[in-house]
Amino acid sequence: MKPTSSVLRALHHCTTRARTTAFIGLGRMGSEMARNLFLNKLSESPDSEFVVCDAMLDSAASFRRSFLSRFPDARIEVVNTPEEAVLAAGTVVTMLPSSPEVNTVYTESNGIIPALRLFSANRPQQTLLIDSTTLDVDVARRVASAAEELKALMIDAPVSGGVAGAKAGTLSFLVGGTETAFRKAEPILAHMGKRIIHCGSSGAGLSAKICNNLVLGVQQIVVAEAMLLGQALGLDPAVLAGVINSSTGACWASSVNNPVPSSLPDKSPPCERDYEGGFATALMLKDMLLASDIASARNSPLPLGQAARDLYADVLKMSPELAKKDFSSVYRYLKDLGGDGQD
Repeated sequence: MKPTSSVLRALHHCTTRARTTAFIGLGRMGSEMARNLFLNKLSESPDSEFVVCDAMLDSAASFRRSFLSRFPDARIEVVNTPEEAVLAAGTVVTMLPSSPEVNTVYTESNGIIPALRLFSANRPQQTLLIDSTTLDVDVARRVASAAEELKALMIDAPVSGGVAGAKAGTLSFLVGGTETAFRKAEPILAHMGKRIIHCGSSGAGLSAKICNNLVLGVQQIVVAEAMLLGQALGLDPAVLAGVINSSTGACWASSVNNPVPSSLPDKSPPCERDYEGGFATALMLKDMLLASDIASARNSPLPLGQAARDLYADVLKMSPELAKKDFSSVYRYLKDLGGDGQD
């Protein structure tokens, strides 16, 4: 395919490419991660330049306006395609919904991999690709292999910590890739998170993330069950949460993401905002499906995981309005299921 005029213009920006960072995918998580990354890069190197790209062009334009309102001298531009982003920037971070979007952004027309082929044989070595999407491990490995064949460096770096962690810059990054790629990416990740763990070769970060979210998805359901049962037995939610959080049942799903309003007086979990602003139930179902598929392919038993997967699927089927709500809203689904009038 003949490069567009915008692509040719991007090629003229080679002198600034090394100090330019691109972020593709400005959803709930991506927008917060990009904001912290750009802010910290700007503080570190005032001559840094930035590029943003999103399937929703209005989202990218809105992000740019918001960033410039705080930092009017910042050099930040919106591009229309991932191809334009990688031609303009030596470092590209992607945060996308799942496997299909990663395939589109990286491998299809106007994508990242085709763009790398437009460079000379040596230029891709100056490209660092960081994908923080939670997706199928095999898809991630195929994409990384294609990038590495073109001499680019690539890591999978899914995150733990949710929207709150993305906003606070306290995410944990679970990284898969070569030691060389990890070392080059580590300073970039440090601008967005506090804990960076090299889990192994390509796909290892995703494997760890999927296992972690398998645990989390199961825990959130049983915390909801326990909180409902406790109220049925006459316990105050704040008292019960305090017991759980200081006992052997302690877990993030209760101590940070407790699903019952007023159960955490010193915190503000999504349940205090009608379950807005957290990790969407639809995304948790996606992660549970990923875990189920991987376990099935490797003959690893997953009885609780499959039960949790089916419950989240039921939530979306019976209460579709909860799809974009935080996954702790499974509490609301169970509460309605039991006809419990307690809050």
